[in-house]
Amino acid sequence: MDPVTPAALLRASPLPPLEARILLTHVLGWRATQLITRSDEPLARAALERYKTLEARREAGEPVAQLVGAREFFGLDFEVTPDVLIPRPETELLVETALAAMENISRPRLLDLGTGTGAIAVAIASTRPDAQVWALDRSAEALAVATRNAARLLDAERPGDAVVLKQSDWYSSLDTELRFDVIVSNPPYIASGDPHLSEGDLRFEPRGALTDEADGLGAIRVIVAGAPTRLSANGVLWLEHGYDQAEAVRGLLTAQGFADVRSERDLAGIERISGGKLPG
Repeated sequence: MDPVTPAALLRASPLPPLEARILLTHVLGWRATQLITRSDEPLARAALERYKTLEARREAGEPVAQLVGAREFFGLDFEVTPDVLIPRPETELLVETALAAMENISRPRLLDLGTGTGAIAVAIASTRPDAQVWALDRSAEALAVATRNAARLLDAERPGDAVVLKQSDWYSSLDTELRFDVIVSNPPYIASGDPHLSEGDLRFEPRGALTDEADGLGAIRVIVAGAPTRLSANGVLWLEHGYDQAEAVRGLLTAQGFADVRSERDLAGIERISGGKLPG
């Protein structure tokens, strides 16, 4: 068999070009630019076989992030496994909004509920080294991933100390005396009958992190109801939610006594997050 080059392999791939390039650079351990500068080098048979295996798995629907074990989020490279949700670009809005809320607070305290990969908590802790950050998840497997990401991506000597990672069903394992300036969460918010649960990457992600097996607002209700006793005076709560849930979430926040309740739109123009301030 004639040697196969990266250029020939990419031309023949049934995958979208970007996905094929990501998988091939992962297999070869190359930078993306090397696919151009070394495009005519013959590939080793073992590398070709590894690529073909990943290509077939992707054709069968497995997410690229799980195949390569990583996904970039907020400029950081997070480890991804089938035990956690894959970080998505629209969630960066939640990080940006939380950072804005902490802008004028020295050594702010932040709580991330349902941390998964730790993407939100670690991105905030990386951007605000003085922030004291707690990150909770009920899944021990997810916490193991978050712990590795925090250890790899954060300075061990950061002024805000290490991110506190705890197994918890929402607020249950927290010290009752703790108060936070900001609480954020990207909870399960997909309704149980939503067809998206059986489509695309979602088929391979942990179902418990996607849906409450009800109307999609169950976890949000718990988080909003528990937030007033966990927030400092003038503390804020921000939640990611579904494309059609903003009005309902604003209603929950208002009913719980939050002020300045509003929603923010992502780059697609969708009301992606909602939040409010606990009056002082």
